[in-house]
Amino acid sequence: MQKRVRARRGHGPLLREEILRAAAALLAETGTEDALTLRAVAERTGVSTPSVYLHFADKEALVEAVCLRVWDELGRLFAACGDDDPLRTLGRCGRAYARFALDHPVQYRVLMMRPPAGRAGVAGVPRAAAACFGHMVDAVAACVRTGVLRGDPELLALGMWSAVHGCVSLFIAQPSFPWPGDREALVDHIVRVAGFGTALAARLPRELPPSAELARELDDLATRLAAREEPPGPA
Repeated sequence: MQKRVRARRGHGPLLREEILRAAAALLAETGTEDALTLRAVAERTGVSTPSVYLHFADKEALVEAVCLRVWDELGRLFAACGDDDPLRTLGRCGRAYARFALDHPVQYRVLMMRPPAGRAGVAGVPRAAAACFGHMVDAVAACVRTGVLRGDPELLALGMWSAVHGCVSLFIAQPSFPWPGDREALVDHIVRVAGFGTALAARLPRELPPSAELARELDDLATRLAAREEPPGPA
């Protein structure tokens, strides 16, 4: 174990940060939280294992603290998605969320794809989920204010968040599945289905027409929308 100069009294937060940096390096090198034993992190930091226990009660607490270090990045990504049109902003937020999850698969799996190991209510996991949900609600609420979406922003956000989360969770949990070569295209498809489907769902009558008639109505709508993109004819 590397010899380390003992931190002066009152420098506990500095040691905690050193432990987190060492744990983050191990996570990046190995790609799995299994490597984050308190003994391994202590050796990497140059302290005794009991010194790590002074800052983290157990491995689960350490793993969650390390994974939460990347979570502020999600807020910055959402802030960069702003557009004059709220529905376009919402779509960008959905794609940014998916990219964030796929760029940080270990952290996402730990915080969003498993319950706290035997300890319901561990502070880190609800905080991560609440942060994700809060960003989505803000983006959806802007769409509701303009009328493009109708309904309770939290309920609408929950549905769209579930769709995007399901997509990235499958990518992370089933890497050997024969996914299409262009994952971005699939993510874009899911985001569009979630967004436009939500916009349409609130406007549908309780009783839908037969499938053939509904198909014709939807085709007519698509034709009208596509016509808006065509350049004007000669005056």
